[in-house]
Amino acid sequence: MSFSLQSSLKTSLKSSWTILKLIVPIYILADLLFYYNLLSYITFIFKPLVALLELPQEAALAIVSGLFLNLYAAIAFAAPLGLGAKEWTVLAVFLGIAHALLVETEIMKRLGISRLYSICLRLGVGLLVGGITSKLPQSWFTAKIDEDGINLAMNQHYHSLFKLLQNSLYESLSLSIKVIVLVTALIFFLDFIKSLAIIEKHSKKVNSGFSILVGVILGITYGAGILISEYEKGILQKKEVLFIGTYLMICHAIIEDTLLFVIFGANPWLIVSLRLLFATLVATLIVRYYKTT
Repeated sequence: MSFSLQSSLKTSLKSSWTILKLIVPIYILADLLFYYNLLSYITFIFKPLVALLELPQEAALAIVSGLFLNLYAAIAFAAPLGLGAKEWTVLAVFLGIAHALLVETEIMKRLGISRLYSICLRLGVGLLVGGITSKLPQSWFTAKIDEDGINLAMNQHYHSLFKLLQNSLYESLSLSIKVIVLVTALIFFLDFIKSLAIIEKHSKKVNSGFSILVGVILGITYGAGILISEYEKGILQKKEVLFIGTYLMICHAIIEDTLLFVIFGANPWLIVSLRLLFATLVATLIVRYYKTT
């Protein structure tokens, strides 16, 4: 498959529209919830979860939307909260591991990995790594990106609903533009990678290491997709599928997922290193346990 500028542009336009439809209304909804102080009636349900991650209670909606929808929805809810660099990093680590559970769990199911295992693994490891991140020294995190502006927005008191909506629309569109520019650049870059001869060559045959590499860079759908047909033909061993699936559920789309949070000052080195480290450790331990059963 040769690289097509037209195809990539079409994909980026489609993604941009999706981002706008998600971020703008959700951002405005979040501001309205803050304005009318309605979050206290919703977020208390998830207090134990956010407490484990040492995040503010209001971050519950960002977490839930990330778990069931995607990272764009999560960011739209989190952006108005005025989170610091450390909190954005914790959110990035947790949601990087445990997001879009409904969709991605079904992809893993096609590889013969049970839904219960997928969900428990991602939630468990996400909470573990997110909790560890929240305990790291504050000096490891810097917040030079728009933190003053975000905090100012959080402390601003609007004298009318119209003023709030006006500001919310502006901020949501500004955030959307940043995300769209980033995602568009990534789409062109990743489409180019997919068009490389080495990708074409190895995607047509079983190669566990290559599948993990592709999944880590391009995402869980593409990485697992390389192996689905071979699994359905019965070519792969169960322990191979289990190792690859476990690894990719913890660490996939490492470039795109990380950069989305770096916009807000999250520490990219911590996000990437922790996800790679725990993906390797957990997948190795689980396969070793599998051998003994």
